[in-house]
Amino acid sequence: MRFRQTEDNGIPPIDLIPMLTVMMGVLAFFVVVSVSLGSEELIQVDLPAEETEETPVADTVQDPFIVEIDASGQQLLNGAPIAPDQLTAEIENYLARTDSTVYLLPSRELPYEQVMQFLGEMRSVGGERVSLALDEDTSEETPAPAN
Repeated sequence: MRFRQTEDNGIPPIDLIPMLTVMMGVLAFFVVVSVSLGSEELIQVDLPAEETEETPVADTVQDPFIVEIDASGQQLLNGAPIAPDQLTAEIENYLARTDSTVYLLPSRELPYEQVMQFLGEMRSVGGERVSLALDEDTSEETPAPAN
């Protein structure tokens, strides 16, 4: 049995059109996804400037209005439980009689989305005079020294 020998013509031609078609499809997918993700409504949060030695310390607030949310979602006004509709009325009264700010102090166990949603609801009542506050107690996060 005799086999025919074929001539080796070198490197076979590569067709780039299918590869470019796939690459353009992937590019179009990522463009559409990035454009659709940018349309979410965001809440503007203005962070305070970093304190330096030259920065004067601001006077302490004498009559703070602190709204807390505990881990179960219970709303507290200056440490006392309050109903949501009553809280709205209290915020409006407080902001009408003073130039101070209303502070929201959420529990660290609450999901971020729930905190931002509640902050948005408070801002619909109080506008820019509602601010997010964080507890500086870091004793829970700091590990105990080893003996």
